[in-house]
Amino acid sequence: MSDNNESKGKDSWPELVGVEGKVAAVTIEKENPSVNAIILLEGTAVTDDFRLDRVRVWVDTYGIVIEVPKIG
Repeated sequence: MSDNNESKGKDSWPELVGVEGKVAAVTIEKENPSVNAIILLEGTAVTDDFRLDRVRVWVDTYGIVIEVPKIG
């Protein structure tokens, strides 16, 4: 990863689908300290910008991760 536009560390967490959102966010930030995990309820409106320092953690109304969290 020599390009400055690339993230350092892990960039997706498929193993966290089905996990409680708060647990997932802590895991993500532990495994890649250069990102901020943001928990969002499914259907929440978000911007289309791509950021290497952000991971959106999409959860259902029970707080369970419903989509693979990934950098973006």
